[in-house]
Amino acid sequence: MLVVTTATSLGQSDDLLELNESECVVESRTSKSAGQRRVLDEATRQRRLTRQLEALEKDNFQDDPLSSLPPPGPTARLPAFKKKKRKTRGDHFKQRFRKNFTTLLEEENLSEKPEPNYLSAAAPPSSLPPRHFCCVCGFPSHYTCTTCGGRYCSSRCLCTHRETRYAKS
Repeated sequence: MLVVTTATSLGQSDDLLELNESECVVESRTSKSAGQRRVLDEATRQRRLTRQLEALEKDNFQDDPLSSLPPPGPTARLPAFKKKKRKTRGDHFKQRFRKNFTTLLEEENLSEKPEPNYLSAAAPPSSLPPRHFCCVCGFPSHYTCTTCGGRYCSSRCLCTHRETRYAKS
């Protein structure tokens, strides 16, 4: 059974979102879990979003420590050939001293250059309203999570959103 929440002018809901137990368990807003789940204001949502984006930017920047190890299992013997001497060792240094995107931008000093560049290029605001996409699957969305403001398109995506965002680990 799926009942979609409709809002009145006072912000109260006429119906509650309920799902079958086979799909996932979603409590109504008036149940005991309503006190546990917070409704965040727009500024807090924006701070949370920027913090999550910064964490994604920082994530996995270092090299994989296991990449230099040989693959597990038996390896076939290859015939011995003469080894060619490399002309340059540039590939080794390119891999060893890689830089992330923000470091490259800082080194370029783009803010001091007069011509349009990555930091100074801008487009006028769109005359069309913004499009909203589901934060789980990427399809167009019509619904908003009351806690974090994330968008979702169906009850299945809402279940996935709540499992991944609000699961206590």
